[in-house]
This record gives sequence, structure tokens and C-alpha cells, in this order.
Amino acid sequence: MYAGYACQSTEHLMARRQFLGSMAAGTGALAGLSAFTRPAMTAELAKQQMRMLVVNMHGGLSQLESWDPKPSTNTGGPFRAIPTSVPGIHICELLPQTAQQMHHLAIVRSVDTTEDDHGKGIYMMLHGRRQTPASDFPTLGAVAAKAMTPESSALPGHILVTPNGGGGRSNDASYLGPKYASIVLGGGKPPQNTERPEGLSEAMDASRLAYRKQLDDQFFSRRRTARTEAYTYSYEQAQQLLAQRDVFDVSKEPEKDVERYGKHDLGKQCLLARRLIEKGITFVQVTHSNYDTHNENFNFHLEQLAEFDQPFSCLISDLAERGLMEHTLVVVLSEFGRTPNINVYYGRDHWSRAWSVLLGGAKIHRGAVYGKTNENGTQVIENKVDHANLFHTYLQAVGVETSRSFVVDGRELPIADPSSKPIRELFT
Repeated sequence: MYAGYACQSTEHLMARRQFLGSMAAGTGALAGLSAFTRPAMTAELAKQQMRMLVVNMHGGLSQLESWDPKPSTNTGGPFRAIPTSVPGIHICELLPQTAQQMHHLAIVRSVDTTEDDHGKGIYMMLHGRRQTPASDFPTLGAVAAKAMTPESSALPGHILVTPNGGGGRSNDASYLGPKYASIVLGGGKPPQNTERPEGLSEAMDASRLAYRKQLDDQFFSRRRTARTEAYTYSYEQAQQLLAQRDVFDVSKEPEKDVERYGKHDLGKQCLLARRLIEKGITFVQVTHSNYDTHNENFNFHLEQLAEFDQPFSCLISDLAERGLMEHTLVVVLSEFGRTPNINVYYGRDHWSRAWSVLLGGAKIHRGAVYGKTNENGTQVIENKVDHANLFHTYLQAVGVETSRSFVVDGRELPIADPSSKPIRELFT
């Protein structure tokens, strides 16, 4: 759904694909690729097949119209709170199907990031650190892909699913290098240009590739560099994608599942996300836009959350029934929440002082609520946490020891903010 009344920040004047990152990784990021080492925990994680699935409610989902309703208060708005499958936990009535999946999920109601800018807010939530001019950090997806994807995997470990994604690679891995940057998919279709041309037989293609490899080996014997290794890796991964393009084709799913999830963009994205998780992709991110409801907040959430509720509840139900919740962390986040106070346009503005994140699966306690806001939702009164705490929590929930470091070009770079820590009370 389009929100024409969103704030006119730079981020909202950009195309969604631009917001998610450039389609081509910068060549400068290639330097030092061959010197990367992986933490010792990777092999064990690969055996456990741990995964992560993030739903980014882009624009700023209202916590009061979702995970932390305040009915019958001066800030609560017109919607009721309804019971969930967990006695004592209530969420907004706009999410009736998700409410029936709450026994698989947990809510953190005490997020305070003190950052009301869209770009800076989402950077913090997806990087676990504040953005600074002096340094850039890899996204959660890039970190998860490096820490958890087996070296032998023929599939990429970091995928963003958007309505218009065409298979390009982003530049969101920073110093981890392009190998761990996201590939952007959309429309429930495989990446573009992953079909062999009609006039090229399988035998001809194999012969062509064998000759290319022979030439590469001759070249590398004299001029092997980090950059040539990176290009070779990208080419070889493209060949692997050619052989496994059906993994990314949602048309292979039964029609009944397409109907259950919905034929709108988010339904297709969630069904593709489930397919990718089932096929062993380490990190998948889905985006739902645009929750920047400065005007008509209630009408917008009424429509938008109805679109979200059906496919998301199907996704959780299917992951649970297929035994994948034990190995998959699911997170629903945003860059911030919405103001408790309602403005003159019946909207809610940017609010980062007291809002909520939903998560579940992996090592997270099912049916839990962590933290608390006051009666009208204006401040956190119990167990305040921020973006760095959440970043540690997400990774530790899938077994990544965030006190460790990646070694890049001989430098130790902490996996997460070393001054922070996870929310240990959420772990089983």
C-alpha cells in the first residue's frame, strides 16, 4: 500500500531498491577478501542449520496498533486489545490471526533507541550500532551469512525479498566483502539471467565452462589477487544458481499455498521466504512498506495490518508445523515506533522512546513478553533495551557467540557492539 502522506525525508524520496542498497557492490569492498577467516563455531552451526528471517515494517510500525495496545487511554486510539493463544498476552485487534500464533512468539515492549530519523534508525536496527562518518558496519544479514553459512554451500546466505528485486547484489556487507552481501529477489521468481540460452546445449555449456576454467587456472598461476578471487567466486556462485534456480521460484509451490498466503506482494514475499528457509538459506529479509503514518494512522494500519496478518500468520504456522521454528529465528522490526500522542491529522509521528519488536523461534522463549511501558505508552518503565541489545539477542538466539570477532586483513573486528549484551532473559 502506498502512503503518499509520508514524511518527506531523503529516505522516502528514494526508491525502495535504493533504500535497501545499491545493486552493485563497490569494488573497493573487494580488497582483502582472501584474508578472511571464520569463527570456529561455524561448522557446528552448519550442522544445526540455524537460520534467520526478518520482516522489516519499513516506515515505523505503530506499537499501539500492533504489539503494545493501550485501549481506553488518551493515547490508545479506536482499536481494542484482543487475547492471544497465550493467556494474559493481548495484542491489537488488527492482528487476529497472528494472535493465534503467539505461543510461538515473544514480544519486547521496552525498546528505546532515541533516534527518530528513518535512515539512522533503520541503520541502527539492522547493524546493531549507530552510524558514524568514521566507519561502516555490515548488516545483520551479512553477519549471519558469514557466521552461519557453510563454506560448501552452493546457495547464497543473504537474501532480501522485495516486490521489484531482480537478483542484483547489494553493498551492505561492508568489510565482510561482497561474498556476504545481499542478493535482492522479488516477484516470486528466480534471479534474472539464470537460464541457459536456448541455443546453447548443456554439453556445449559444459565444454565452454571447462575451457574458461583452464584459462582461469593459467591466469591465476601468475596473477592471483583478492580481486580476481572475488570475481571468480561471484562467477562460480552464478553457475551454482543456474543449477538451482528452482529454489527461488515460488510458482513451484501448490496453488492452495498461494491462496493461503495471498496473491498480493507481501503474500508472495512471505511464501518465497518460507521456501528459501526450507531450502537452507541462512538469512532472509522481507520488507512491508510504508508505515510512516503522519496522517490517517488508524485507517492506514487497518488496511496495512490486514495485509500483513494473513501471510505472516501462515508463515509462522507453516514453520512450526514443519519443525523449522526450532532452527529459525523470526524477527518483526522497524526503525522506530509511532508517537503515543495523536496529531491534528489523526496521525502518529516518529517515536523511538518506547516501542516494540516481535521475535520468536530458535532459542527464544515462546509466549513471553519482555519489558513494559507505562499506562499510556509514553515511556519504558521496565527492562529498557536498545538496538545493540537486540542485535546481540538475534545472533545469540541462533547460536552465534557475539563476544567473538571476525578477523579481516589481520584485524579483529567485533561481531557486535562490545559495550552491549543480549537480553538473556529471553533465551530458553
